[in-house]
Amino acid sequence: MATTARFLAAVLAIAACACLPAAAAFDVPTVAFDEGFSPLFGDGNLVRAADGRNTRLLLDRRSGSGFISSDYYLHGFFSASIKLPRDYTAGVVVAFYLSNGDVYEKTHDELDFEFLGSRWGGQWRVQTNVYGNGSTSRGREERYLLPFDPTLEAHRYSILWAPTHIIFYVDDTPIREVVRHPAMGGDFPAKPMAVYATIWDGSAWATEGGKYKVNYKYAPFASDFSRLSLAGCPVADPSSSALLRLPRGGAGGSGCDLLGLMTADYAVVTPQRRAAMRAFRARQMTYTVCYDAARYAAGPFPECDNSDEERRAFWAWGESRTVVMKTRGRGRRGRASRAAAAGAAARARTSMASS
Repeated sequence: MATTARFLAAVLAIAACACLPAAAAFDVPTVAFDEGFSPLFGDGNLVRAADGRNTRLLLDRRSGSGFISSDYYLHGFFSASIKLPRDYTAGVVVAFYLSNGDVYEKTHDELDFEFLGSRWGGQWRVQTNVYGNGSTSRGREERYLLPFDPTLEAHRYSILWAPTHIIFYVDDTPIREVVRHPAMGGDFPAKPMAVYATIWDGSAWATEGGKYKVNYKYAPFASDFSRLSLAGCPVADPSSSALLRLPRGGAGGSGCDLLGLMTADYAVVTPQRRAAMRAFRARQMTYTVCYDAARYAAGPFPECDNSDEERRAFWAWGESRTVVMKTRGRGRRGRASRAAAAGAAARARTSMASS
C-alpha cells in the first residue's frame, strides 16, 4: 500500500507540472467497431456503416439498441463522437457509460453520460453520474445544458477514469472532475468496467420527472456514434480479485500503461482547463448534488469543492437559480420541422448503411 501511495504521489507531481493549452486536441487512437465492440441488444436497430467505424442506434416501438466493448478495463480514457436525435425527443435517453453491473449485480460501479431528450428539438440535457460499489442510493448526479445544438453535428464526449480522479469532457473541455477522497471509501469506482452505448425509452423519468413520454409518431429516433476510443487497461477476468491486466496492445492500441495514462494530456486539468471548466459549469449546469441539502441533509459528499459564493447560485434542492432551459414556441416553423422529420424517419435505417 505504501508503494502504491508513493507511485500515485509521484504521478500527480508529474501531472501538476504539465502546462498544455486548453484548446489542444487529444491525440487518442480510434477503433473500428469490430475491433473493440459487439452488439448488445436491438438486432436491426443497430446499424453499422460500410466503413466499419460509424454506428447508428435506433429506438422505435419495438426496441431500443446498444453495444458493449469486447473487453473490461481497469482505468482508462474512453471517448465517442455522438450526434443526438432531432425534433421531439421527450423521454428518449441516449447513454455512453462504463459499468460492471452484469458482473457485480449488487456492488456495481458506473460512470455515465446520459443524454435526456426534450419537447423542443436540440435542447437536450446531459447528466453525469458516479457510482461505486453499488452506491446508487447515494447518487452523485449533475445535469447541464449544452452550449450548442447536439443534433446538428457530432460532438465528442469522454470519460477519464484514473485511480485518483475522474474527469468528464465535452469536446476537450472538462465539465466535471471528481477527485478521490479517502472518505469516499467504496463509492469511488474501483472494479473493471465495460464501455456501453445505448438508446432506450426513459419515459418514466427522463423529461421533467416523467411528465412527458416518448411519442413514437416521431420514431425512429436515431443517434450516431463515431470516433470510438478505448485507451485503457483491459483485464483478463473482471470478476477475479487478482485483476490480471492483459498485455499491451489491446483494443485502442494503448494496452496497460498506467503511468502513461495518468500523465497524458487528457488526465491533467491545467489552469487553463480549470478556468474553462468553471466557466462551463457557471453557464450550463442546471443541477449538482453538491448543493442538494434537501436530498442529503447531512452535508455534501467529501469530494465536493463547494464555496459560499457558488452556493448562492443554487436552490437548497441543488437546482440552479439562473441556468434554466428556455421554452420554444410551436409556430409554423415547428410544425414544418415535424412534418419534415416524419418524412425522414423512413430513411433512417438505410442512410447509415450506405454512408
